[in-house]
Amino acid sequence: MCGIIGYCGQKPGAAIVIEALKRLEYRGYDSAGIASLCDGRLLIKKDAGKLEEVVHKQGLAELPGNVTVGHTRWATHGAVTQANAHPHSDCTGRIAVVHNGIIENNQELRRELTGLGHRFTSDTDTEVIAHLLEDELKNGRALEQVVLSIVPRLEGSYAFLAASLDDPGKIVGTRKNNPLVVGIDSPNYYISSDALAFSTYTNKVMTLDDNEVVVLSPGRIEFLDARGSKTVKQVKQLDHSWAENSRGIYPHFMLKEIMEQADVLGQTIQQDQKTFNRIALDILRARQVIITACGSSRYAALVGRYLFSKVGKRFCDVVMASEFGYFADSVDKGTVVVAVSQSGETADVVEGVKAAKAAEAQVISIVNRPNSILADMSDHVIYLNCGPEIAVAATKSFLSQLAIFYLLSYAMVSSFDEAASSLIGLCGETTRVLDWNKSELIRLSETLKDSSDFYYLARGINFAIASEGALKLKEISYIHAEGMPAGELKHGTLALIEPGTPVVVICPADYTFSETLSNAIEAKSRGAYIIGVSDKESDVYDSWIRIPRVEELLYPMVAVVPLQLLAYYLAISRGCDPDKPRNLAKSVTVK
Repeated sequence: MCGIIGYCGQKPGAAIVIEALKRLEYRGYDSAGIASLCDGRLLIKKDAGKLEEVVHKQGLAELPGNVTVGHTRWATHGAVTQANAHPHSDCTGRIAVVHNGIIENNQELRRELTGLGHRFTSDTDTEVIAHLLEDELKNGRALEQVVLSIVPRLEGSYAFLAASLDDPGKIVGTRKNNPLVVGIDSPNYYISSDALAFSTYTNKVMTLDDNEVVVLSPGRIEFLDARGSKTVKQVKQLDHSWAENSRGIYPHFMLKEIMEQADVLGQTIQQDQKTFNRIALDILRARQVIITACGSSRYAALVGRYLFSKVGKRFCDVVMASEFGYFADSVDKGTVVVAVSQSGETADVVEGVKAAKAAEAQVISIVNRPNSILADMSDHVIYLNCGPEIAVAATKSFLSQLAIFYLLSYAMVSSFDEAASSLIGLCGETTRVLDWNKSELIRLSETLKDSSDFYYLARGINFAIASEGALKLKEISYIHAEGMPAGELKHGTLALIEPGTPVVVICPADYTFSETLSNAIEAKSRGAYIIGVSDKESDVYDSWIRIPRVEELLYPMVAVVPLQLLAYYLAISRGCDPDKPRNLAKSVTVK
């Protein structure tokens, strides 16, 4: 989940790499560093802390040179310390490596290299790469040939960049199960885990396949396959919207992304009807349909399952991506797997899709980011058209995923146009629900900021929204929160309700209203503070979050928006950074 960036060209590299790292902080922000080659010297500066702190403390912007690599870290191996920050080097201090992923056999390699006399200065898995390169470079071989020779020894997933004084003037990169994309603006070249890093400089990109190697030098680029043979890659155009990375008038990206959801929903609806009809037919014809996802995407998938059943009369199951492998034996060529991932690089989802492809299943992916690993693996790809989502907590991408499932379910009954029209009408309602509730949500956040537990209740299609609302709260405010079907409250959780415990009840005036309100009354009788999310006011509610009256199947899309805003304001009132919650990163590229 770390962010890596390399620049090789005719401009000073440090400024470019620092700017790119700012765009990559969503991938990790506990430490950062830069390495630069200049006048026969390898200069490395790094430290623990957020990028802005490290830039100031270590003077990263002062590094000279036009061959530069940088890194922003989300810790997996080793504590958050200066020694464990990237870039990492070898015993001689002549090699720099930045890495995203996990080297699963790093302990065995470390023992072997230590036995050969190598000295390790960090606790990271990444450092073994630098020492392996050191041994091979002693033979006077080109850096790209050395990279090709060591990668068969690396087990796990990785994308890494290497630069060396023994073969100066170039950056070599390779990947396996982690993204790596090259930006072309000859004689300047960029390489990163996300094209967003360099999208202000160029919209011409090339992607690497697993086990391929790329060699960058000023004015020259070369791709090699796993055998070292030259390959020809196609240049792709990056959508210009991915260059947008400004908060604008908003203090945080999360607030910006919540507030722009009406516009984003309009973009998401712009889909090809023929493609949706074709995919819908494949789903209807399949022997079985499985949706796999993680986190917020899984809660969107649960709403999708309900829609498929209610509208398309097609039952399917939702399997957590991390558990998908345990069910793989039932997957075959009669299976359609719908894989949902905002980034298109979620490790658990990618691994599950690989297993499904091996079993000859058909794979349909729902992703946001262009040029993603998951999209490349899929038979059909549906893009959310959200543009970049920078805040770690999903907001606009979640709403777009709901819209995609809504369109797909209606495409199953040849009613795509009807669904699109309903969603267009919903854009204004999304804005209205924010305007209605902003003041009340701010008041609630101040009133409830010291609460230790929240419970979210709902029934039917809205149950997944209760879980998503709870996830948002605990992600960014660090308050324990739990979402559940309202009917399950009395089967254990009611024992945890104490006077003043906040209970959020999603209770639209639909077929679930009476039963859900009864569950709210049960909680209130034990002293709970009831927050009703409804289009119908009730004396049961201590606080009412008003939502518009909409078509029954659209309630999840208007109910989730104020819950996102509630989580945001609670985070702010507790002094938390909603864009960069502790211990979390946007793209989970490790298992």
